[in-house]
Amino acid sequence: MTNYEKTFIVTRSILCLSIAILSEAQPYLMQLDRWEVLQPSIGISAMHMQLLHNGMVIMFDRTDFGTSNITLPGGMCRYDPSDTAVKFDCSAHSILYDVASNSYRPLKVQTDTWCSSGSVLSNGTLVQTGGYNDGDRAARMFTPCGFSEICDWIEFPQYLAQRRWYATNQILADGRIIVVGGRRQFNFEIFPRPDSRSRESRFEFLRETTDGSNENNLYPFLHLLPDGNLFVFANTRSIVFDYKRNRIVREFPEIPGSDPRNYPSSGSSILLPLDETNNINMEAEIMVCGGAPKGAYSSVKNGRGFARATSTCGRLKLTGANPSWEMETMPLPRVMGDMLLLPTGDVIIINGAGAGTAGWENARDPLTRPVIYHLFDRRFSVMSTASRPRLYHSSAVLLPDGRVLVGGSNPHVYYNFTNVEYPTELSLEAYSPPYLSFTSDSIRPKILTSDKVVNYKGLFNLSFSVAQFLTVDLLSVRIVAPSFTTHSFAMNQRMVILKLLSVARDGLTNSYRINVLGPSTPEIAPPGYYMMFLVHAGVPSSGVWVQIE
Repeated sequence: MTNYEKTFIVTRSILCLSIAILSEAQPYLMQLDRWEVLQPSIGISAMHMQLLHNGMVIMFDRTDFGTSNITLPGGMCRYDPSDTAVKFDCSAHSILYDVASNSYRPLKVQTDTWCSSGSVLSNGTLVQTGGYNDGDRAARMFTPCGFSEICDWIEFPQYLAQRRWYATNQILADGRIIVVGGRRQFNFEIFPRPDSRSRESRFEFLRETTDGSNENNLYPFLHLLPDGNLFVFANTRSIVFDYKRNRIVREFPEIPGSDPRNYPSSGSSILLPLDETNNINMEAEIMVCGGAPKGAYSSVKNGRGFARATSTCGRLKLTGANPSWEMETMPLPRVMGDMLLLPTGDVIIINGAGAGTAGWENARDPLTRPVIYHLFDRRFSVMSTASRPRLYHSSAVLLPDGRVLVGGSNPHVYYNFTNVEYPTELSLEAYSPPYLSFTSDSIRPKILTSDKVVNYKGLFNLSFSVAQFLTVDLLSVRIVAPSFTTHSFAMNQRMVILKLLSVARDGLTNSYRINVLGPSTPEIAPPGYYMMFLVHAGVPSSGVWVQIE
């Protein structure tokens, strides 16, 4: 454990003790974390979410739900003779949500986006791939614009080499996107394709990890590693994969317990923060949590009941001669949970159920209490209760202000609002972790100015203010890549802790100026837009957008 980690833990313990004493003395105080309903309905169920660098969040569900609860503007309608629900549809199945104004407007998506995937290019354009039916080989692009400007989806219906339904995307070091797997697709391809004749590449690891009709290797977990290779987890197995040469570099032990973790068992996975502050070889560590036990899907379908979800998490350091899984137990078993990195480096696990598996009507015991995993001292905290369940087809993303945006939940074939145990959920909520409590205001930093563009290994400046500055040892600068979240996996999510070179007080005020070193390589931080946070004594600032290039 580094000195930074030790100091971080001690300081957080002191802060927690102070808060506990304050709460004892004033029991009427609100809980430190809180939920807020932002919109009772956005007209669609937010099955897929992507935060964009202009502060907007694009959300969409699928076209074969039937008519949504929001109309396309200006008399616009969608005609699709191959749609399985509504061939002539004047409702929207995608929206653009403005975080700052808490408002939204409809967008038009033509082909079916059900169970698709996405990544953001270095210029900020969202590339969205695959789906179902007429959308399974489609590529779609959305270039951010102002909320009142006119921008919408642009679609390329047959762009992909193969059907991509339940596939996973990962942005690569060179700015391209790899699209891996999908239902009955044991291969991968690259976007943009080099030429019109480009084909997919075989990936036998996906064939080897399928559980027959139960599959359990869809939406494989992909993480770009600092050496440029990919970590791939499917079912219970994981490898380091050299996609350029199409070969497995290394295979790790199976995760203990033999329970599958990918769709439809639907656990979740993250790449833990990459730390550039130590002048040693960078460690890469993966965490996989939750899911449904082997046979859970068949148990529901055959009427044998809803199996208790998996309660274990595994951490795997990929460096070293003999990597092995270190297992931990969550306070709540969880399937279909979303794992997100908070600005502090801690992990929130939110949404999901305590029994069953992914799929229509396949889960029970909704979990409305998220847990936060404190990374350095390996401790779980059970947090406050949300007002509504978020089951199958829910999603969550981290916002620049430190809140977690939560939406979706449609555990049915269509939009069902009555006569079902868990109605379709069209609302949006925001979860505020404890670090946003007023009790931390005195030590909360505020970024005043920052360079907008950060170069690799380049020096950049940042100024901030804080009412009570404690010590430079408790200060860190982190960049976070916003995720494309769907089906319990936040694709492309990563955090890099940057090297802080100097801190100087700016005159006699509570302002300070720091010099920071940009990320070392595109393999550590692929080019593109990141939220940059300044963390002081475990309390983050609001994030500002920077472009890494």
